[in-house]
Amino acid sequence: MLESLLGSVNKERVLFFIYARGEGYARDIARFFATDLTPVQRQLESLERGGILASRLAGRTRLYTFDPRYPLLDELTAFLAKAISFYPPEEQDRLLLARQRPRRGGKPL
Repeated sequence: MLESLLGSVNKERVLFFIYARGEGYARDIARFFATDLTPVQRQLESLERGGILASRLAGRTRLYTFDPRYPLLDELTAFLAKAISFYPPEEQDRLLLARQRPRRGGKPL
């Protein structure tokens, strides 16, 4: 939806993922959107160089989040929230529902 504005569909995916989940790493983002890893890594590095994202190491994994010192962070998150509201409901649920831990065996859905 924002590809023409942001210049890349992968940049759009990265921003939406980080906005929806709070943080993420390259392989998780690529797997979520069923895309190649390299373009996602390039966009993460580009956004970090631009000061929009910040990263930290958690073991051997580099986690990315929005840089709280980015001067337009409030405007960017409001923009992303508005853009996500135009997604179909099933896409919104898929993006915003983050299951991080496995379910206990035998537990009802």
